[in-house]
Amino acid sequence: MSLLLCRQEHVTHPYYAEELGLRLSSTQELAYVIYHYPLLVLDGFVRESLLDFMREELGQGFLALKIDQWMKSGENPDEILPMILQESDYYTAQEVAHYRQQMTDLRGKHPAEYRRMKADELFSMRQYGRAVKIYQELLELPADEVVNESFRSRVGNNIGSCYARMFRYDKAFEAYKRAYSADGNPEILRKIYYLTRLDPDLRLGERFKALATPELKNGWEREMESARKRAENSVQVRQLDTLFAQEQAQREKGEMKLIKRWKQEYRTMA
Repeated sequence: MSLLLCRQEHVTHPYYAEELGLRLSSTQELAYVIYHYPLLVLDGFVRESLLDFMREELGQGFLALKIDQWMKSGENPDEILPMILQESDYYTAQEVAHYRQQMTDLRGKHPAEYRRMKADELFSMRQYGRAVKIYQELLELPADEVVNESFRSRVGNNIGSCYARMFRYDKAFEAYKRAYSADGNPEILRKIYYLTRLDPDLRLGERFKALATPELKNGWEREMESARKRAENSVQVRQLDTLFAQEQAQREKGEMKLIKRWKQEYRTMA
């Protein structure tokens, strides 16, 4: 995927930002992804390959040298991203100051919460394979004041949503069942039911049959029918977006990816 903003520079070889799944072709695009996706660029984004791109393609040799020297000096590496924003001239001093505060706030998060937020951001960019990897690692963490049953349920729910978006209904089904067992969230029960309607090979089992009362199922069926009508022009893809939102009332960013891209993402999980 390529990001296209208004001003184009004469870039022969765009830079592939693996963290975002994007190809960057200008200083403006580089500044844009830094500013709008701090969670994905805070750690390890600035490396030698990026500095080479800045030198050879963007004509930013002086800035690349300045960053290289800063990295070798042992100074706070979190100053590098604001430095790039300042030198790009696309963001005001006030916006750069706001970005610095964002970085400070993120660094102050509990490590598990920080990683969950990063996985959520990957989910929002439809990098489901990479998101699942982080979510699964989070489930292996020992319990503490943040990593509690509610946290595990939320993470498990998001794993299920990732798999559902990749049409891996069997894996989504198991993830949702584990998530429901953690705290009994009725929203997850609804998604479990949806999966059994999308894949006839999946069975609710006696426990979930008892929980899914006729009244609940009637309501869910109405929701499914409504989703089908809204998805008439995009069939399965938009239907999945509607039924398997990562969290209730959450709206995702980014453009719709093709199924081919989703399969490619799934291969990264192997």
